[in-house]
Amino acid sequence: MNLDWTEEQRALHERLRDLGEKLGEEVAARERSQSLEPGDWQRCAEAGVLALPLPQEYGGPGLSPLACAYALEGLGHGCRDNGLLIALGAHMWAVELPVREFGTPEQKRRYLPALGDGRLVGAHAITEAEAGSDALALTARARRDGDTYLLSGTKRFVTNAPIADLFIVHATVDPGLGFTGVTAFLVERGQEGLTVEPGPEKTGLRTAPWGEITLQDCRVPASRRLGAEKQGSRILARTMAWERSLILAPMLGTMRRQIEDCVAHARSRVQFGRTIGRNDAVSHRIVDMRVRLEEARLLTYRAAWDLEQGISSVFPEAAQLRTSEAAVQTFLDAMQVYGGLGYTTGTDAERNLRDALGTRISSGTSDMQRRVMAEKMGITARARRAAPARSAGGEGGGDAR
Repeated sequence: MNLDWTEEQRALHERLRDLGEKLGEEVAARERSQSLEPGDWQRCAEAGVLALPLPQEYGGPGLSPLACAYALEGLGHGCRDNGLLIALGAHMWAVELPVREFGTPEQKRRYLPALGDGRLVGAHAITEAEAGSDALALTARARRDGDTYLLSGTKRFVTNAPIADLFIVHATVDPGLGFTGVTAFLVERGQEGLTVEPGPEKTGLRTAPWGEITLQDCRVPASRRLGAEKQGSRILARTMAWERSLILAPMLGTMRRQIEDCVAHARSRVQFGRTIGRNDAVSHRIVDMRVRLEEARLLTYRAAWDLEQGISSVFPEAAQLRTSEAAVQTFLDAMQVYGGLGYTTGTDAERNLRDALGTRISSGTSDMQRRVMAEKMGITARARRAAPARSAGGEGGGDAR
């Protein structure tokens, strides 16, 4: 794994950091209204952020996963709107990537250029009331009717749903087949039988809109089935490998900025006649924050490198697990460094902490990351069943996606 960045990669990292500094100016106000700033989304599109993983023939630079991770870390270093960053990631890794990997030539021509330049916003709909951590125990149905499918079911916690133009919806063609019957579909907003409602108020990541979609005999042409029938589990596995590897790459930059702010505060804040950074309780805390950041960064880079090499490994889950857990602890520590100021609303430390809590749930809870890693390591055997069952509440009960 070579981390000697090229001049072009360094320049992109710095350019996206500079872009990030121009985003999220009204993040406190938009947090209160739970709204994403369309202008910021469009600025990212115009800067090429949305198209980073797309091949040149569809309007992108065709960056490697590792180069994408480095570029997005730069964006997160500059941008204070974590909700925007998560919304961008959900669009790129859970919609663009599966269309790129499994779409037909016609589907790629129809959707990828528009997803890459911001004309379309994507959302990935899989979580249900009884299928959260157990994502493939879903009940949404897809019934073949000639050259169309009729989709029925309800999906919740769908990131980008209120603003999405294109949904990837997972449904089963036969509940008796369990996870082997799951099939993916491309559903456009405005399709008859599709209803989109905003989701409940969130603790954090409030500028990443989410919602619930209901399908009532929603007729989707067979030409908009993504991949083959009953290939949904494979599509989901591939999507999760990319999403878990890269969706939190911007959070590395967020942690880096928070640590830099803590260093500056520790060097300037005077108590009892000396700067607080001279106290081991403060300086050691900040050192531990930096160590956690470097661990999360290296795991993220390794996960991205494995994707690039086509290697199936535990690193996507390890990257998601370690980055999300490190972020929560880092922002808790930042609140301690800032004291009462860090506990006030509207500050970076307070907002970052609330946002980081959500990253331990989305794309699979921390417990689920450990469970998947245990299966990959051969410690546990994956339970396979013939029919769907209720998801285990102790494992989170619902993945925000």
